[in-house]
Amino acid sequence: MDALILGVLAALASAFSWAASTILIKAGMRDKSPVAANIFRLYAVSVMFTAIFLANGTFSKVAELSPKLLAVAFVSGAFGFVIGDYFYLNALKMMGVSRTVPITSTYPLWVILWASLFLGREVSAQIIVGAALVVSAIVVVRKAEEEERINPKGFLFAILAPISWSFAILTMDWLTGYVDVLTLAGIRMMFAALAVSLFLPRYAGELRRITLREALLLTGAAATGLLLGQYLFVYSINLVGSQISAPVSAINPIIASTLAILILKEPPNRKILEGLILAVLGVILISTG
Repeated sequence: MDALILGVLAALASAFSWAASTILIKAGMRDKSPVAANIFRLYAVSVMFTAIFLANGTFSKVAELSPKLLAVAFVSGAFGFVIGDYFYLNALKMMGVSRTVPITSTYPLWVILWASLFLGREVSAQIIVGAALVVSAIVVVRKAEEEERINPKGFLFAILAPISWSFAILTMDWLTGYVDVLTLAGIRMMFAALAVSLFLPRYAGELRRITLREALLLTGAAATGLLLGQYLFVYSINLVGSQISAPVSAINPIIASTLAILILKEPPNRKILEGLILAVLGVILISTG
């Protein structure tokens, strides 16, 4: 199969995995904070990757990595799942979903810019248009949400979140030239779990109150979103580069909204259909660019 098509399919599969993870969290974490859920997920996926690494001997590969590569992997994981998510979750709290998500959904455009400037990737006009359509699709879907008052600090956090995510993706893109896909996916999760431990003292009490049902759902969310989803995303970047993988995988909020209608029986909305059409057109443009 052509590498471009395979890379796009892997990015789409990662988007579905992230969407499924979102549904699992929505189903089981209605009375827990997103930060506590994120801490649990990162710890859970670190245990999963540790088991995989022990089973197939991947830790020997990790031991062979240079301090420089390990440091970049730590920065990549921290910016992706700790710093970026911190800005995102606080922006959500301050401004609400309808104001925050359209801003944070611009991260594929940032990724394209950085990949062009720092990695020397060729980005065609067709890919840029496709990425813009994907971002527009997310904005259209989120316009269906309730309007919230703009908070200046929240707006700043909403801007910093996609920049942080794009930096994480850029460094991960660079790392794929030196580290194999499974090793890279695993160490980024482990380093992110290590970094997110800074929040543990504040949320330890909430984590202790997680029920068995919630723990199972969060473990499932970790397996789908952080294990499978991240592996597929790294695999896609390894094949086609972040300038293609990022905008394709960015459709996951639209997939999550669709799954919420089908599985959680949330009321349908015409804008979701409009968003899906825009997203499909965007993905087609990117995959043929």
